[in-house]
Amino acid sequence: MGINLWMAQLHFHFAMEIYHPMSIAPFTTMQSFPTFFVFITFACLCYLFKSQWQGKVHKGRKPWLPPGPKPWPIVGHLPQFIISKKTTSVSHWIHSFMKEMNTEIGCIRLGNVHVIPVTCPEIGLEFLKKQDSVFASRPLTMATDVLSKGHLTTIFSPFGDQWKKMKRVMVSEVLSPARHRLLYEKRVEEADNLVRYVHNQCKDSDEGGLVNLRVVAQHYCSNVTRKLIFNRRYFGEGKPDGGPGFEEEEYVEAIFAFIVHLYSFCVSDYLPFLRGLDLEGHEKIVEEAIRVMEKYQDPIIEDRVQQWRNGKKLEPQDLLDVLVSLTDDHGAPLLSTNEIKAQISEINVAAVDNPSNALEWAFAEMLNKPETLQKAMNELDNVVGRDRLVQESDFPKLNYVKACAREAFRLHPISPFNPPHVSVSDTTVAGYFIPKGSHVILSRFGLGRNPKVWDEPSEFKPERHLRDCNEGKEVVLAKPELRLFTFSRGRRGCSGVVLGSSMTTMMFARLLHSFEWSIPASQGTIDLSQGKGVPFLAKPLLAVAKPRLPPNVYSFPW
Repeated sequence: MGINLWMAQLHFHFAMEIYHPMSIAPFTTMQSFPTFFVFITFACLCYLFKSQWQGKVHKGRKPWLPPGPKPWPIVGHLPQFIISKKTTSVSHWIHSFMKEMNTEIGCIRLGNVHVIPVTCPEIGLEFLKKQDSVFASRPLTMATDVLSKGHLTTIFSPFGDQWKKMKRVMVSEVLSPARHRLLYEKRVEEADNLVRYVHNQCKDSDEGGLVNLRVVAQHYCSNVTRKLIFNRRYFGEGKPDGGPGFEEEEYVEAIFAFIVHLYSFCVSDYLPFLRGLDLEGHEKIVEEAIRVMEKYQDPIIEDRVQQWRNGKKLEPQDLLDVLVSLTDDHGAPLLSTNEIKAQISEINVAAVDNPSNALEWAFAEMLNKPETLQKAMNELDNVVGRDRLVQESDFPKLNYVKACAREAFRLHPISPFNPPHVSVSDTTVAGYFIPKGSHVILSRFGLGRNPKVWDEPSEFKPERHLRDCNEGKEVVLAKPELRLFTFSRGRRGCSGVVLGSSMTTMMFARLLHSFEWSIPASQGTIDLSQGKGVPFLAKPLLAVAKPRLPPNVYSFPW
């Protein structure tokens, strides 16, 4: 207390001596500016001295923050943050300073927000397992606010009654094991259409056909979610070959425009008073993406709500029916129309990105390593044979196929970090002080490429995931010990693990089993360069597909 009082008195007396002449004739002469500058400089020095002294006093009472670059007063690391966005990326800057400082947990301050990146599975488990309840909230951001209509949904809502309500709906009603079984036929329809669509692109030539695997993967995932939610594949007419029409192309493009700007370190998320100025252009892009999505899905939702309210529908046929038909203890609708619209937008965004990105990267890697491609096809021939298509009942025996998918999740994640976990109170993790309100971000790159965990972490080696198979264990895509990041864990873990795993495995298995794949003759190898600022390949993956099963297997009852 003594030094605090002395500093305050010194600061006051010095300020009064300078302020008095300035108050008589403020800034009327050039001589007053140097005086004012001296005052500001002295005040800053007092502030810094006081902060350093308090830090030394606090050292005995609580741990230090995790290591990080030295912050600027008030704004923290925002200058480095903004520079990194212009030169490389925020992710690159964070991973670079953590590597230079040889740390697996770091800290940067953006305005008043402490951001805590983590690259170690053990430390990650301290956050998401040991202290899961402390880190069960989410930040309020511009993009999540727009998509979730004011944070009404499951993934993006902060911890509270609204999140608990929507989480209960998703786990118990929408993504329950019983519901998954009931929607089996709809998933099979879209798996069949996937094969049909690719087959139509390559059936008329002995040399095969050139297939855009990014389009195939993204639209298969979007088709599945539309079928499950709306009981329809297309918003419009689609194409005769089974491919997407203009409406579906515009819709999926909007989804990925949103995904790229979700948790993208938007400056206004850390300095909320800047929101509305749209200094980076993010708000315009996000709002336009949501406008396109809602243009197609909201009329369907509103019509369905009316059908249920008017008694024209009595039994649920899809997930939209489930959401609309839920009632509370008094028989009133459990969910408002806005809650339904927001939750459906969230499902569509969450279900498309991870599986489609994993497939494109995995196929690119496997085309460059034909031996991995051949191993996967051999497994499929042994398990399924060549006289039928892969079914979900085959999944437990397709360990190498699932290992390929897991390796793609590990090496080429859809985003550098997981959605932030916000601390609801001060706590200590790994010996470091984590203030209330901190944003904890687990690095998908750091976990998946941690050399202390993985041998040759930059190499695509599906075999690394088969080690437990010798003990009779099945390969699964979820990885709860966080050695790689697929579906997270804890209170904020993904509710759609079963559906996401099913979609991913089916897409990999059907495409690998039904067609032979090769690099176009004009290319020597597939370029594995990543696009700037996005998680995808720099160029969409084009590969040559040829049917490898008897013609009758491709006969579908359309």
